[in-house]
Parts: sequence; C-alpha cells; structure tokens
Amino acid sequence: MPKPLIIWTYDWVPGGKGSPRGHVRDIRLRWACEEAGIAYEVRTVPFDERGPEHFARQPFGQVPFLEDDGIVIFESGAALLHLAGKSDVLMPRDRQGAAETLQWIVAALNSIEMVTVPWWFIGLSTSGDNPLEGWMAMRLEHLEKVLATREWLAAGRFTAADILMADVLRIPKVRGFGTFPALGAYVERACARPAFRKAKDDQMAHFAAADTCRAEVPMK
Repeated sequence: MPKPLIIWTYDWVPGGKGSPRGHVRDIRLRWACEEAGIAYEVRTVPFDERGPEHFARQPFGQVPFLEDDGIVIFESGAALLHLAGKSDVLMPRDRQGAAETLQWIVAALNSIEMVTVPWWFIGLSTSGDNPLEGWMAMRLEHLEKVLATREWLAAGRFTAADILMADVLRIPKVRGFGTFPALGAYVERACARPAFRKAKDDQMAHFAAADTCRAEVPMK
C-alpha cells in the first residue's frame, strides 16, 4: 500500500492583524491534494528555530516542502507540478491541456506573484507612492482581459494553474487593489470550492492548535 505523501509546514506562525494564517503556502499543496483525493499527512518544522535539517530539505528555510515515497521537493510551484503529475484532476493528460496548465502555473509565479509580493512588501515600509504600482496594475489589467472571457485559465476547466493563480490573487491587499471585476469573480469561484475551504480550515486549525500548545508550555 503506498505511503501517504507528507506536506511540511511550520509548527506555528504569529496570529493577529496581518497574520499569514490562511496564506502560508502549504495551503497550495493541501488544496491540490483535496481536489485530487490524494492522501497526505502534515508535519512541521519549527518557525522560531530553523536548523540544519530544515535547510537540508529547503535551502532557504521556507515552507512548504513535500515528501513523496522517497522524493523530497521544495518550492510550492515545483511541489504543485509534482502533484499535478499524479492526477489528471490537476493537469490534463492531453498535450495541449497539459501545456496550457503548465504555462499558467509559470505565469502565476513569474508574471503575477513576482510583482505582487514585492509591491506588498514595499507598501509595508512606506506610506508614499509605491514604484511598483504601475507595473502591477498593468499585469492585472492583462489578466483581467483573459478572465473576462473564461471561467478557468487552462483546458476549459479547473486545474492546478487555478490553485496557484487564485492563491496569489486572494491576498487581501492584492484583492483591494484597483477595480478588476473578472479577477474578483474568479477568486470568489475558486475560493468557494469545497477543497479550498477544507484546506484553509485545516491550516487555520493547525495554527490555532499550536497557539494552545505554546500557551501550555511553562515560561522558563
């Protein structure tokens, strides 16, 4: 009997205003597994102390990384592609459908997230004009035109590309940027899927349980 694959995430992340809870990127892999019915377990590495074992499996000390029957793979996009190779629910097996899914996965990482993340970080550190605002607006305008004509990005159906793109776009600061009705409707459709709701609820519960454990540890 095949072993369940293992999704690694942090044991805890801070809560409160601006918390990353619900957005830590292991959610992308949880969501994919829930969509495809792939059995998985969640294990953790310390958030506060990232030691040699963590860096041996993720050289930047980040999460997630994935273990699958002896294969260890890091970066959420790479791990998502690995999962897509296991199920045609996530990526069609015909050449055209697979190519469309692949190109939109890369677009989510390279054309959208590479702009939205630095835009968000710059916005945290300055109250003045954000020099990336025009660049991000242009990228979102192009994507708005695409999603105004289709329900999902690739192959005429929901794929792993939508998991990645919707997760990039659902960041609250990004969703509140500009007026992009097609993008907003797309994110709403994706986040209404039962697999996403399950993945998010599980991640939130994981970190809430960690709060309880930390509160029970006596202060030294």
